[in-house]
Amino acid sequence: MITIVIPTYRSAENIPVLIERICGVLSQRNTSYEIIVVNDNSPDNTLDRLKKIAAYLPQLKVISFARNFGQQIATSAGLKYASGDAVIIMDDDLQDPPEFLPTLLTKWEEGYDIVYAIRTKRKENIIKRCGYKLYYKLLAALSDIDIPCDSGDFCLMSRKVVDIIKTMRERDRFIRGLRAWVGFRQIGIECERCRRFSGKPAYNFHKIVKLSLDGILALSNKPLRITTWLGFIFSMFSLLGIIITVMQKIATYLFPDNALAVWPGFSSILLSILLIGGVQLICLGIIGEYIGRIFNEVKDRPLFIVSETIGIQVSEKLG
Repeated sequence: MITIVIPTYRSAENIPVLIERICGVLSQRNTSYEIIVVNDNSPDNTLDRLKKIAAYLPQLKVISFARNFGQQIATSAGLKYASGDAVIIMDDDLQDPPEFLPTLLTKWEEGYDIVYAIRTKRKENIIKRCGYKLYYKLLAALSDIDIPCDSGDFCLMSRKVVDIIKTMRERDRFIRGLRAWVGFRQIGIECERCRRFSGKPAYNFHKIVKLSLDGILALSNKPLRITTWLGFIFSMFSLLGIIITVMQKIATYLFPDNALAVWPGFSSILLSILLIGGVQLICLGIIGEYIGRIFNEVKDRPLFIVSETIGIQVSEKLG
């Protein structure tokens, strides 16, 4: 049994085509499967289209949220109710090609517990491509675990990996990071990323930045260590400034005819204060991000709330 998990938001035009292509690919392998689509409270008619498809496709199961909880939470909900021996996570916009599923399944059958797609030939504009490349380099430098560059959520995970991820209850989730943290046998396979089939991406700049921060802060405390080192560095600069000032005063006393001005200029003093103040605020911001995440965790609210389901029995409405 194979489970396909698809979080969806504003993809009414994409979902029918995506499901049709998935069914076409998997039917050729003569493999039993289920498709779990998690509707993240999409404001369009995505849910209505899913209901129509589910009426004639028993393999389709739908979980609909009471409000928008985000892609990572929607993916986690799909993993929670997946029953397959292997679970595949896909985006809803057809940028993850269904025709690549047999490649993932073949590697799983060879004994790999995690098979992830490495994106090649991105179709985004050059600014986004450069931003993604810079982010993955930053993530690799700051993370305590090895997260392959350009590896998205498109992947296959074995049953034991899914069961372990289900036990992880953190709210600011980063699925590809949790996947890498688990370990086991993993392999990446290059996959050309397609263009979005229809509509506009749900991820705006704000959501991309939040996901990026979640990826860094959820996997490492190195940013906190960086703030400590910045404190040491600027303390050393301050000590050096004190030494230079004392030496200048001594030189002025010993050689009055060739007196040296002690830190001349108001602007240099002002700029130094602004620089140190800026660094302090950045450090406080980093600490605040960690404290905010602690605040979210201790509230212990459910990860999601289910409003209705199709073709699947949910024991409780709270995730």
